[in-house]
Amino acid sequence: MNLASHHPNARQYISNLAASGRYDFASREVQSALGVSADAVKLALNRLAKQKLVASPSRGFWVIVPPEYRSLGCLPADQFVPALMKRAQEAYYVGLLSAAQYYGAAHQRPQALSVVLAKNRAPIQCGMVRVDFVARKRVAEVPLQSFNTPRGTLQVSSPEATALDLVGYAEHAGGLNQVATVLSELAETLDAEKLAAAAETAPVPWAQRLGYLLDHLGFSAKTAALKAHVRKHARVSALLLPKAPGARGRRNKDWRLYVNAKVEAEL
Repeated sequence: MNLASHHPNARQYISNLAASGRYDFASREVQSALGVSADAVKLALNRLAKQKLVASPSRGFWVIVPPEYRSLGCLPADQFVPALMKRAQEAYYVGLLSAAQYYGAAHQRPQALSVVLAKNRAPIQCGMVRVDFVARKRVAEVPLQSFNTPRGTLQVSSPEATALDLVGYAEHAGGLNQVATVLSELAETLDAEKLAAAAETAPVPWAQRLGYLLDHLGFSAKTAALKAHVRKHARVSALLLPKAPGARGRRNKDWRLYVNAKVEAEL
């Protein structure tokens, strides 16, 4: 059978797949199911892609694009990332501003889905859909919450882990002022004891910076356990803004932190 000349077979395959509730597949699965060459599969899937029926966020990995998402040119990232990470056998979670959005704390809708992995990975651009990856140590230990999507379950960092990541990767979240803005909205959902537990999975300076920012924003009631964590683990004073040139600024004794930047929440 030549799939290139019997194109409806590929269309029927993805139609049957969608009918069963599955919206992702590998090109090799199509090849196996239809008994054709890899080149024939590539040609057929490219034809379907031109019709915006399917899209390929990653090499060899395809998604079916329902009519409501044709204008995006891809399935939304939160609906294919779990399947992609499962195929890659990588621990992951949605983090930073993308995670904050799940807790009602994203100041504005992120343009890309931020996914945290144990190692670096090139960003994904699939139609108008973008996924940015951030590398972080001890990914498998980070506290998570599960959220249901129309295509499955998405792993998202807990509010407490999200707060720590925002401070730890401030440059990926629009800078400290943007982080402070999101923290001011996220703080109400934070649990003081869970915050200290999440800090055990992160570098100590992240806890020092986060504790200072929460106090600065008026959420000192959330920081007692985190302060105890810092007193126990902080061996040196950290900088609030690590890469800022010039003077260290004043030292905050509570958080063993040099406040070398002025931070204002953009409310």
